[in-house]
Amino acid sequence: MNTYRLKLSLQGVALSLALPVFANPAAHDIADRHLLIDTHIDVPYRVAEHWVDVTQATEGGDFDAPRAIKGGLNLPFMSIYIPASKEQEGGAAQLANQLIDSVEAMVTRAPNKFVMVNSVAQAEGLLQSGNIGLALGIENGSAIEYSLENLEHFHRRGVRYITLTHSKSNQICDSSYDDNHQWQGLSPFGEEVVKRMNELGIMIDISHVSDEAFYDVLAISRAPLIATHSSARHFTPGWERNMSDEMITALAAKGGVIQINIGSGFLTQKARDWSASYSEAKKAHEAEFGELSDDQADAFEQAFRQANPYPFAKITDVADHIDWVVKLVGTDHVGIGTDFDGVGDSLPADFKDVAGYPNLIAELLERGYSEQDIAKIMAGNTLRVWRAVEAIAQATRS
Repeated sequence: MNTYRLKLSLQGVALSLALPVFANPAAHDIADRHLLIDTHIDVPYRVAEHWVDVTQATEGGDFDAPRAIKGGLNLPFMSIYIPASKEQEGGAAQLANQLIDSVEAMVTRAPNKFVMVNSVAQAEGLLQSGNIGLALGIENGSAIEYSLENLEHFHRRGVRYITLTHSKSNQICDSSYDDNHQWQGLSPFGEEVVKRMNELGIMIDISHVSDEAFYDVLAISRAPLIATHSSARHFTPGWERNMSDEMITALAAKGGVIQINIGSGFLTQKARDWSASYSEAKKAHEAEFGELSDDQADAFEQAFRQANPYPFAKITDVADHIDWVVKLVGTDHVGIGTDFDGVGDSLPADFKDVAGYPNLIAELLERGYSEQDIAKIMAGNTLRVWRAVEAIAQATRS
C-alpha cells in the first residue's frame, strides 16, 4: 500500500504518521493518463518565508516534486501571493517579481523535473514531456500598483491569472473578507483592469472578491471567469468567501469554472465554528493577560486544540462540494484548486498534500463519475476557460 507522511505537532512533540493512499489502481491510472491541474498552490510565499528546495523531497509543507509526481500532478499554478498590507506599505510589485524569480529558479535548479508554462499548448504537452509544469497566478491585484503598464509587465513574465483582491478591499475591488466595501463592487480602475486582462489574455480570478464585485466583473468581462480556490457557500451558510448557488450558476452561464478549495474551513461549517470559537477564546485570553507573542500564541493554540480537537474535513466533503456544483450546473464548471501551502493545518486527513489527488479520484469513481467527467474536473474545464481567454486576446490583437 502506498503511503505518505503527515507531520503533526502535539505539545511540542513531532509525530510522524503514515497515512494510506487508496490502493485503487483505476484512480492512479486516471491520474497518470490524464492532465491534472491545481489552480492554486502557495509554494512561492512558503519558500520565501522558510526556504526549502522543493525540487527535492521536503519534511514540511504540502508540495514538492516527488510528492507531485506520486500524486499525478502535471500543472500547479504557483500562487504569487501579495499580502493586503502591501497596498499601504508599498513594494507589492517588487514582491511579486521576487516571487516569480523564485519560481523560475525552481526550473533552473531542476530542468529535468520542472518547466515554465504560460499557454494551453504548453500545458497540453506536459503528459508527453513528463515534466511538471509551473504556471503563474498572482493572488491580489495590488501587485500591479495602479498601473496597467505593470499589468502588461506581469503578462510578459508569464502570469496567466490574477486574483483581483485578497483580504482587504484594494485599488481594484472590494474583498469578501473586508467589511469596508468602499467601491460597492469594482472601482473605476478595476473596470479598466478587467478589460485589459481580457485584451492581454490573463484569466480573471474572482476568489476573494465581494459578491458585488463578482457581478460587476461578470457584467464587464468578455471572457469566462475562474474562482481558483473557492468552494460552495451552501455548506458554509452566510460566508461570503465561498460562492453562493446563484453565483455558481451565473459563473457557469458565462462558461466559467469554480475550482474547489480543500481547506476544512471552506468545506464544513463545523470547521468554521471551531475557528470562531478559537478566535473568541484567544481574544478573551489577550484581553485578560495581554497580547501573546508568537511562541505564546502557538502554545495557546496547541492547548486549545488538545482540549477542543480540530474537526478536520474528509475527502468525502471535497467530493460533496464537487457533487453540489455538478448538481447545480453540470460537470463542465468545476475543477481543483486546493490552496495547498495556503490553509495551514486544516487539510482533510486523507488529502494532506499533493500526493493525495488519487484519493479524490477514487472517491469520485465510487460516486459513479465517469473517467471522461473526472478528466474534465482534473484539467479539461480549466483548459477550456484558458483557451477561451487566449482566443479573445488573439481576436483583440488581430
